[in-house]
Amino acid sequence: MLGKKRKLGKKINDLQTGEKFTKSFTIEDRDLLIYLGLTDDANPLYIQHDYASQTPFKRPVVPTVMIVGMVSSMISMHLPGPGSHITQQNLQYPKPLYHYAEVRFHLEIVDINKKDHYIQLEVQGYDGEGEEVVKGNLIVQPPYEPDSMNAISLENFY
Repeated sequence: MLGKKRKLGKKINDLQTGEKFTKSFTIEDRDLLIYLGLTDDANPLYIQHDYASQTPFKRPVVPTVMIVGMVSSMISMHLPGPGSHITQQNLQYPKPLYHYAEVRFHLEIVDINKKDHYIQLEVQGYDGEGEEVVKGNLIVQPPYEPDSMNAISLENFY
């Protein structure tokens, strides 16, 4: 992020019901190892092929919290964008996501509550075979309009 100017995402008055954002991610070994190292999570279902092969999953699966992290990244960087905050989520994982998979997420604004300053987003995620790996909804507070006369200074952070 060095050398890039960052601005706040869309404010609540700039958002519209039906607005969408789509993004794909590929699950790489380095991503899994970073997650597992940061969280000290040694679940054999995530990293041990010999163990996972003896389960109904047949191979190591991606931790669901990593899927949540990808969704959170889309919200905080794109819709509504920087300055937003997830306050509630209800997510289901109908099928496991496996290592090396590509996953495609779709976000859509389904409700806007200007009075209480939040939006409701629906999320769906599909693996490369088109199988649903996550679905649900999130309540998100879009960025607040800064009161400061120096709000423009946010544009100068690198």
